[in-house]
Amino acid sequence: MSLPEGYGYIPSSLITIGWVLVWQFYMVGKYRKKAGIEYFQLYAEKAGVKDSTAALRLNCMQRAHQNTLEQAPVVLVSTVVAGLKYPALAAAMCAAYSLTRVVYTIRYKSGKPKRVRMYGSVVSHLSILGLLFTATYVAFQLFPPC
Repeated sequence: MSLPEGYGYIPSSLITIGWVLVWQFYMVGKYRKKAGIEYFQLYAEKAGVKDSTAALRLNCMQRAHQNTLEQAPVVLVSTVVAGLKYPALAAAMCAAYSLTRVVYTIRYKSGKPKRVRMYGSVVSHLSILGLLFTATYVAFQLFPPC
């Protein structure tokens, strides 16, 4: 089996997830410093969050980063598999995922996550579902006949 024309879009879209994660990692460190939370404590304590906006924003930033880390394996694998038949579509959905993770993170780290995270969350979840359904369809197409 050879790679389809346009498969070169796949690595370009996948690498955007790496850049989003590096940026989020940097932002977690920045907010950790502002909140005065030492490594290896992942989050500020609940009592600290009530007294400190910086602690609340650290927790929001850390949660946005964790959320992206939780979803990244599904996006990575689905993009590679979906790209075997539909490279432009898979790359576009992967890039949309990365872009919406940036929007999600910017809004979520505001310290008002319940109010502002919806747009980035909905679109990134639609991207994940699109990739997963497309990858599943491609996987069944590639399955050898019995």
